Amino acid sequence: MKHKQGHINSFDFEPGKILSGKYEIVSLLGSGWEGEVYRVCEKNTGIVRAAKFFFPKRNHLNRAVKFYAKKLHKLRHCSILIQYHTQERIIHKGNRITFLVSEYVEGKLLSNSLKEQPGKRFSLYEGLHLLHALAAGVEEIHKAREYHGDLHDDNIIVQRKGLGFIVKLVDLYNWGSSNAQNTRDDVYDLVRIFYDSIGGARFYSKYPEQVKKICCGLRKKIICKRFRTAGHLRQYLEDMSWSD
Repeated sequence: MKHKQGHINSFDFEPGKILSGKYEIVSLLGSGWEGEVYRVCEKNTGIVRAAKFFFPKRNHLNRAVKFYAKKLHKLRHCSILIQYHTQERIIHKGNRITFLVSEYVEGKLLSNSLKEQPGKRFSLYEGLHLLHALAAGVEEIHKAREYHGDLHDDNIIVQRKGLGFIVKLVDLYNWGSSNAQNTRDDVYDLVRIFYDSIGGARFYSKYPEQVKKICCGLRKKIICKRFRTAGHLRQYLEDMSWSD
């Protein structure tokens, strides 16, 4: 059967399939607007990796791949980002498909982790620990004069460790060159994730004033005025007083 160039909405790779003679498909990890991510095993070493396959219509002239590879390389010292390794190409259904190979991170998507919690939400203190971990990680990105651009609970991998969280961000989005607006959008998204993780509007009225000063009723202008960067948000959390 001849497939029209670019018309791929799912790769449907079966476990055991070998790609580029190097990688064996283990399982599907997730899918999104740009493509699909699979858990793969490097044949020669047995090392488990993650591989992101881009739908051709979302990767015209390999622009998306180049953006991801260059930005992940530039931000390779940011601990919150998954480390990029290399890229490969295959022919699939008559299309040239490029995929990026990166480290595989153990953990759960934040969205799935929340579904497992009592009431499908974290406690207030768990939410604050999560927000602090995210803010500290995104602070590294902002210090490099870059931004994430697509923060939400379906692209954050979380691991629980004692009182806190180890977090990793999946994907980035290209809104053009980094500027103050991109940074403010990241900060707003961090606060929105915190707000949603502790129950959102259902419980907001019951939270102490210190938490409301972080969420600001999700009014973006107020949030962005109070916290200009992720670093300001992280510092606020560390200095927050509970004596009022």
